[in-house]
Amino acid sequence: MSDEDAPGELRWRWEQPVPLRWLLIDEYSMGQPDTAVAVCADIDGLFVDPPPPAPAERYTLLGCVPVGRLRTAVDGTGETWLGNVVLDAVHHPDRPPAGGCDPVPVGCCACTEDLLDLTVVGHRPSALGPGLVDVDLDGRLRREPRYSPRTPAEPPDGAGYRLSGDVDEELGNCLDVVGVFRQRPEPPMHPVTLRGCRHEPPLRAALDALRRGAGNPGGARHRRRITASIFSVAVDGVAVSTLGGGVHGSVTDVRSSALGEGLLDVSFDTGVQTMPVGARRIWERWRVGPPRQRGEWAGHDRELRHQWAGAALCHRQRAPDRPAGITYHLDGRHVTDVEGFYCAIGEAVNGPGGYFGWNLDALIDCLRGGWGAAPPFRLVWHDSAVARARMVAGYDRRSWAPAVTLDDLLALLAAGGVEVELR
Repeated sequence: MSDEDAPGELRWRWEQPVPLRWLLIDEYSMGQPDTAVAVCADIDGLFVDPPPPAPAERYTLLGCVPVGRLRTAVDGTGETWLGNVVLDAVHHPDRPPAGGCDPVPVGCCACTEDLLDLTVVGHRPSALGPGLVDVDLDGRLRREPRYSPRTPAEPPDGAGYRLSGDVDEELGNCLDVVGVFRQRPEPPMHPVTLRGCRHEPPLRAALDALRRGAGNPGGARHRRRITASIFSVAVDGVAVSTLGGGVHGSVTDVRSSALGEGLLDVSFDTGVQTMPVGARRIWERWRVGPPRQRGEWAGHDRELRHQWAGAALCHRQRAPDRPAGITYHLDGRHVTDVEGFYCAIGEAVNGPGGYFGWNLDALIDCLRGGWGAAPPFRLVWHDSAVARARMVAGYDRRSWAPAVTLDDLLALLAAGGVEVELR
């Protein structure tokens, strides 16, 4: 979700002996206002640590003409590690593109795959033509939602592939690939149960359909389906989005809850977009009110710093920008990674728990104004030597991308009209 999509606050009141911390809102029914689905004390399956990264896979470029760094990796005159490589299908010039394809001069987004953290591990002459080579690579495939009718196991309809690196670096081409287009195990689905749930009309209708049973009037499976976003409810009744978290599935079970009289435990046949287990403490912290002291995020690891900045975005209090030309002070003692920078600049501009971006695109949005500070402004970065020593060039295997360095941030800030003084 981009910054502009961050929803406004909702206010929710109830009389219950047990705190109801989570509110489910249907934001997806076209032509209908947002509707409360349920409010509950807890959600089993919302906070789950991600599995470790899958092991590296083996890919082979068949009939390859390597250029640039790929050529030097193959002939032994350069490093064998390539980083990320874009595999872009070359469409047949004499036939119409397949359904879902949108070819443009530089490629087709529906027929592109990203290979990550690649290393050349072997090569040999190719049987597909003189002067061509087959190149073996170890790495990973980026797995994200697909916007094409083509399944992951289906190769695109093309006449080969262009190969490129970061910022359109040319790496050559090949006639075919092995190991990329295949069916892979789906990530584990964690069951979802609303604990201590008080249902509103949409969920009540789904529970009624479950009671009637499939095959009976009013019991069709689609009637048990719920599509709802998850909001966190603070002690004062203000509910804020959890940035993409939601329940999208059918009710499978309901029973009385041990958490309170009249409350239910309701289970679904699908999972949710999870947050790491440690993020529960962050959301519980924000439930009682915004932070009063700077640096509460400093003891968290990178993933939880990212979660902290996301919570800061969700709880942001909208207010007019302060005028241009103001000087802000960034405490750099704990800026050991880019996630720490987002937490620190959020506090520098907007005080404890403040938000001013949680990824590079969001930071650019904030630098355009509307997020607390009108550019141009001055930023005094204290203890900048910490970031200088820790935020260095390399490959970031948390994001599977080139690492964001201090110099990268300084260039981006300068382009946004920020004068930075390093101390």
